Amino acid sequence: MRFFSPLRIVLVAVVAAVVAGGAYAFTAANTVPATNAGSGSGTVSGYTVSSIHYGLNSTTPNNIDSLTFSISPAVPSTGSGKVIVQAALTTGGPNNYTCSTDAPGTTVTCATTSPQLTTDKLSTVTVVAAQ
Repeated sequence: MRFFSPLRIVLVAVVAAVVAGGAYAFTAANTVPATNAGSGSGTVSGYTVSSIHYGLNSTTPNNIDSLTFSISPAVPSTGSGKVIVQAALTTGGPNNYTCSTDAPGTTVTCATTSPQLTTDKLSTVTVVAAQ
């Protein structure tokens, strides 16, 4: 008896093909959307803050109702520009205040009434700005 007869080889090949095809039929298909990925670099420089002005409440001058200052370079109010002021307090806090810029982006105004900022508790001001 011949061990490697042509009929046996063909039969083994057919069985292998059927098993392989059956395994493929039971696999799930995945759908992957098109995406983007990349890498880049850019120069990050700081801002210069000057001319800080505290707007005191006319009825209760211990309350600071607003904080206004000049910033350079400009942080435009359109797009992704954002300025946040963090007021560190001697007790409680720190409190964060979201600010807005004027049209050229060189003057920043922050309402400091919620929560109310007070002169007796204010110890430092930190400005975080980004474009």
